[in-house]
Amino acid sequence: MIDKQINKDLILRERLALQRTILANQSTFLAFLRTSMYFFVAGLSLESLLKIENSFIIEWFLFISSFVIFCIGVFNYFKHKKMIFENEKHIGDYKMEYYEQ
Repeated sequence: MIDKQINKDLILRERLALQRTILANQSTFLAFLRTSMYFFVAGLSLESLLKIENSFIIEWFLFISSFVIFCIGVFNYFKHKKMIFENEKHIGDYKMEYYEQ
């Protein structure tokens, strides 16, 4: 009886750990997106706020930085999502052990 409770607790802990990992991955993607949008908005508002001679160069630098940060965030999100999905099979082993007993 105690052995079944331990296996059930392992399943719950693994599920919760997986859920936390998924949420952390989503949160990290949103942080990349937020930073990318900050750079984009800075590029949009630079000309109207500051009177700089070569603001065009700075604006394009901010736009390109925004795009690069966004692409890195998307790549990072899907890379980690794939890693999480591949490691989810480990939880399946615990489920099989629990149900077989």
